[in-house]
Order: sequence, then C-alpha cells, then structure tokens
Amino acid sequence: MSPARIDHLVTSGTFSLDGGTWDVDNNVWIVGDDAEALVIDAAHDADAIAAAVGDRRLTAIVCTHAHDDHIDAAPALAARYGAPVLLHPDDRVLWDMTHPDRAPDSGLADGQTLTVAGTELTVLHTPGHAPGAVCLHAPSLGTVFTGDTLFHGGPGATGRSYSDRPTIEASIRARLLTLPPETVVRTGHGESTTIAAEEAGAREW
Repeated sequence: MSPARIDHLVTSGTFSLDGGTWDVDNNVWIVGDDAEALVIDAAHDADAIAAAVGDRRLTAIVCTHAHDDHIDAAPALAARYGAPVLLHPDDRVLWDMTHPDRAPDSGLADGQTLTVAGTELTVLHTPGHAPGAVCLHAPSLGTVFTGDTLFHGGPGATGRSYSDRPTIEASIRARLLTLPPETVVRTGHGESTTIAAEEAGAREW
C-alpha cells in the first residue's frame, strides 16, 4: 500500500472571540488516499473542502481546537459526508459558542490513534492556545499537524480567553520539541516549518 498523501487548501473567513472579529486565512489539511480521507480543521468553506475531498469516504473531521475559524464549516461538511466531528472535551466551552445546537460526535484523548488510508495519526493533547488543543503526529509521513499550538516562529497566541502562555510553552517543549527534529510542522495558519527550526527558536522565548 502506498502511503497516504497530504492535500492542503487555504480558506478565508473571520475569527471572533472576546468581542472582536478579525479576517483570517486558515490551513485545511486532508490526509488520505484515493479511497478515503480525514480532514483536519474544517475552516470557513464546506464547499471548497468537499471539492478537495471529492467522492472519497470521509472518515472523520478532526478539530485541533474549537476557535470558530477552525470549526465553522464542520457541521455542514459532516452532514454532507455522514462523517463524525472529533474534538477534545476540554474545548467544548468554545465549541458551544459557535455551534450551541450541534455537539461534536466524539471526543479526542491524549494518546488516541486515528487511522486513515493505513496511516496512523496520534493525538497529542497540547493545551495553552485553548484548553482542548491537540496536535496530530503522523510518524510515517514525517509530520505533525499543530493547529494553532506551534507556528513558524513560535507558539500560538495566548492573549484571549481560555488561553495561557506558560501552558502552551510547556505543551510545546514536552510534546512537540521532543519529536524527531526533521519532522515537518504543518500549522493552522501560515507556512510550514520543522521541529528543528522551532527548537532553535525556542531558546529565544
């Protein structure tokens, strides 16, 4: 079996929290093969994401966290494919701000393994940007999907409700910087990076 491939698209919309709204571009990652796929962060545009998934079986929609810009298209995409929406329970308070009438279908737990197209993704609970923030490590693909926990240039933002800078730094140091240095970091916004590059930058925190 050939390894799963990673498809990438950028969708545009807004992020709202604490009374403010900002324009944002989000990375949407799709892991799979020609038969099935898994979506990481259904942001903004269910039609665009569905076009990228095509007629493949959608095994799950995984939310790295529940800020509205990462989950706003999740229910529509889930309904289209009959796929479950997965979210760490610690982020339910944020989810309910956006989708009070539609609960996630299942929780995510630290150490849980998701499999798509013969490829395993391990859930890493990395709180800080949000209480239930998670990353997905795919060793066979040499990559980790970090949502808004780790970016090119350092930790995700912690200036809003339900976030905490010491917590995100601890999560990154314990759960991400311990991954193989050549691991590609695929982020929730902006360009990708590597664990080695961000480990070097962490000395400046």
